[in-house]
Amino acid sequence: MSFPVLVESEKGRFVASLVGIPNVRAAEPTRSQAILSLKAKINQNAETGKLLFLKPDAPGISTLAGKYKSDPTLRDICEEAYKKRDEEYG
Repeated sequence: MSFPVLVESEKGRFVASLVGIPNVRAAEPTRSQAILSLKAKINQNAETGKLLFLKPDAPGISTLAGKYKSDPTLRDICEEAYKKRDEEYG
């Protein structure tokens, strides 16, 4: 997994921070040290359970099955579609 990281120069130091989570940051003399230090903080927060990695459930097409079975207009819509199909390809 990767995270967007912002690296800025501040007062002669480099500050690396997670985009959207500004309190997870590291300030070091060099850019590469700041990135490594931030990576260590991310790992530490993950190990202690402060930073979690969540994967949302992606709904599949099967979740739509039967969703509109009680919709009173569904039959009318289907009949109109079938009628147009029969007129065009009849």
